[in-house]
Amino acid sequence: MHGLFSYHMDVTLDSIRDIQLFQSKAGYRFSVDALLLFDFIRLKRVSKIADLGAGSGIVGILLAKKFPKAKITLVEIQPGLCELAERNVDLNNVGRRVHISRHDFRNLPEDFFKKYDLVVSNPPFRKMKTGRLNIAEERTIARHEITMNLDTLIQSASSLLREKGRFCIIYQPWRIAELLMNLHERGFEPKRLQLVHSHPMSEAKMLLLEAVKAGRCGLKVEKPFFIYTANGAYSEEMRMIYQSGNQ
Repeated sequence: MHGLFSYHMDVTLDSIRDIQLFQSKAGYRFSVDALLLFDFIRLKRVSKIADLGAGSGIVGILLAKKFPKAKITLVEIQPGLCELAERNVDLNNVGRRVHISRHDFRNLPEDFFKKYDLVVSNPPFRKMKTGRLNIAEERTIARHEITMNLDTLIQSASSLLREKGRFCIIYQPWRIAELLMNLHERGFEPKRLQLVHSHPMSEAKMLLLEAVKAGRCGLKVEKPFFIYTANGAYSEEMRMIYQSGNQ
């Protein structure tokens, strides 16, 4: 039905919530991070959304289902992931509203600027270390700051957003000071923060943050999110994210 993939010849077809996704068996595959980011977005309505580092399109496609009138741009630099995103947009019948744009965050076209109400990102968070990495691999680029870094991401989000537009990100707790500093330098005000834990006895492993461009001071720290219960089963909140359809 969808033909052969020129880049990913070995793929799986996976179902999550109310969508289906083609994913590469060997390349980058979405994780729970994407679902947590999607669920964290609590806006009642939004007109234009940009997903920076969209991968195979999971967050943008879920948002297209959540906001049936919104137009969404999926920005991704890797050609194989762009191809998968195009296939997934078509598979889920959201092609009229979801556009895939293959661009480097550092060189976004000016006609993108100041148009969006919401920018979301599940970015690479691992700093480059000494030693050589195979930068041709999707998973390496998706997880390490090779084609972008935190400052570049936040600068891009600021350029894309209208004043009072919102930026939502999932990131690492150990880099929270760096994240808040970069947001402040780019004119963002943090508004909502939630820490994500594997289970009730573990330290935070991720954070979710919503910031407003040129917003007023005032940060709400939400109750922690636990992925698993103490006995290792999915928490009720996590089961709801996996199982729910349109909200």
